Amino acid sequence: MVSELQRPVAPPLTFVVGREIVSELREIVSELQGPMAPPLTSVVEREIVSELKEIVSELKGSVAPPPTSVVGREIVLELREIVLELREVVSELQGPVAPPPTSIVGREIDSELREIVSELQGPEAPPPSFVVVQVLEIDVPTMERFLQDMAQEKLIRFTAQQLCSLTTNYSTRLGSGGFGIVYKGQFPNGVKIAVKVLNRSSNKGADEQFMAEVSTIGRTYHINLVRLYGFCHDNFMSALVYEYMENGSLDKYIFSDTQAIKWEKLHEIAIGTAKGIAYMHEECQHRIIHYDIKPSNVLLDANFSPKVADFGLAKICNREKTHDSSAGYRGTPGYSAPEFLLKNYPITYKCDVYSFGMLLFEIIGRRRNVRVSHAAKADESMDWFPKHVWDEFEKGQLEAMILSYGIEENEREKAKRMAMVALWCVQDSPKTRPLMSFVVKMLEGGVEVKPPPKPFLYLFSVGINILNPSNSSNNISNERADTHWYKETTPIMAKYEIEMASSS
Repeated sequence: MVSELQRPVAPPLTFVVGREIVSELREIVSELQGPMAPPLTSVVEREIVSELKEIVSELKGSVAPPPTSVVGREIVLELREIVLELREVVSELQGPVAPPPTSIVGREIDSELREIVSELQGPEAPPPSFVVVQVLEIDVPTMERFLQDMAQEKLIRFTAQQLCSLTTNYSTRLGSGGFGIVYKGQFPNGVKIAVKVLNRSSNKGADEQFMAEVSTIGRTYHINLVRLYGFCHDNFMSALVYEYMENGSLDKYIFSDTQAIKWEKLHEIAIGTAKGIAYMHEECQHRIIHYDIKPSNVLLDANFSPKVADFGLAKICNREKTHDSSAGYRGTPGYSAPEFLLKNYPITYKCDVYSFGMLLFEIIGRRRNVRVSHAAKADESMDWFPKHVWDEFEKGQLEAMILSYGIEENEREKAKRMAMVALWCVQDSPKTRPLMSFVVKMLEGGVEVKPPPKPFLYLFSVGINILNPSNSSNNISNERADTHWYKETTPIMAKYEIEMASSS
């Protein structure tokens, strides 16, 4: 690490942990050199000196890792532990009449600490007021490359000519829709990209979608959210440049008999998608409401890891606001929450929870929720899968239904849990639906999911009373404390605990 930092082209030590260690080591050197410091001759001090020498030896190695690599961070952690031990030793041994550090061991540790401080600081160390940026896993040979990598953290504004070159004159078409057309492209370094060229029309739809995507996904980064590299906007075109997702969207796998995914992987996709939505709702500085969660907006990378995409309808909300005041219907029929059917009803981020529940039903059944037949009678013309799931749950036949959909015996418990979570997500009242972080917890199996109440009452009586139960709270902090969706111990864990107790 130190040898890398001492080279003329190595980046300065600007990461936060390194500066903290330099500061602490300086203080310890000062204490050890002070007129009241004790001699360091005990076994403990000698052990610390030995550890420091080993660390110094590693730091001086000709192939020392950069400070942001995994090994580098481990060395930094070791240094921090030793710093804490040194502080304890200094605190214990310091006294009002202690002699100066004239012992051999004291001089050795003083010398080693001075060398570490000098090497860690280096000639390029930033001043204390320098704005520090923490960079993970960057291995760069030059400062210029380092700065280029840092620039990638910000959105890039491309020109129309650049996008034409990156897509080889828009030669490979990936898909299209009302929003526009998506083309495949590639950066000069070989990284594949997807370029979405938005339809430019007389209305404001394209501009609104462009601003929605750039303002939401452009300021976030999560492993389960598709990454936006940059954009292009001029008088002639609007385009968005995304990371390329090799396996396309989820819908082509769950609605197809020829491109099936194993149930275990579908379960992982459901959890990953839930984590992405939970990040938007609960972890971003400003809450993001997606408004259009559905299988076609869940993209899969080369490893079939899911990423939520298409933020064209998304909105940013302050956490202090309990709802979005924007008027008008948003989303896709069949996935949109029932509160959109009521005039002037406050729309909250819980509309995404409802849409996610509808997505879970389609994962369980590997089919679309709505199937329309050509029967003569109107009441027999539509097969709605979510209601079928509730009917089977109410009759206690949920497991039999799950097996009838080809889910293997060893995955039955996960599928049953997913069905119950889906029923919780699609509750009529937004306040009765769980937070997405709780949805993740329930899907992962760390808790026992409680039986959900009957949903879909709005189909028979649409009104404010249906969507506003009197026993619900508006406060998100109260929701975090509320666990009426689950119990902390699952039956599986309870059985395991009983077996452990009986065997001991």
